[in-house]
Amino acid sequence: MTIRLLITGGTFDKVYDELHGRLYFRDSHVNEMLRLGRCRLDVVVRTVMMVDSLDMTEADRELILQHCVRAPETQIVITHGTDTMSETAAVLGAAIKDKTVVLTGAMIPYAFGSSDGLFNLGSALSFVQALPHGVYIAMNGRFFDWENVRKNRDLGVFERLR
Repeated sequence: MTIRLLITGGTFDKVYDELHGRLYFRDSHVNEMLRLGRCRLDVVVRTVMMVDSLDMTEADRELILQHCVRAPETQIVITHGTDTMSETAAVLGAAIKDKTVVLTGAMIPYAFGSSDGLFNLGSALSFVQALPHGVYIAMNGRFFDWENVRKNRDLGVFERLR
């Protein structure tokens, strides 16, 4: 069974510009992460966009939805910025019923070396194979249903609403 992995940007793929003191996008780290994690799954990787989720528009979310709907695979993992991951999950959750979609991200850029991204990516790839059809968020070894999750900005974690 092939897993579709859609890249949309977020902290996951940011790198640090030492000259200007800012984070920016160059290329995705996902293929390197799959290699370092010794991933043996059949994964098709596609870059949809490289956007900070705070800058993501409704048109961007619609584009992500269309990629999911059109994908021949029924198991999809999406890398996404954590700030608006719940909003994108809600758009997907309201529309997708016949696939398993798992969004994941990182609080610390992969390029920093101390990122949670590698663990989150591995968890998402495992969850997408084990969970029933639906839309989920996977962060820090836990999964959340799309309609029962929020990012707690004070604690820097995802949590259930109820």
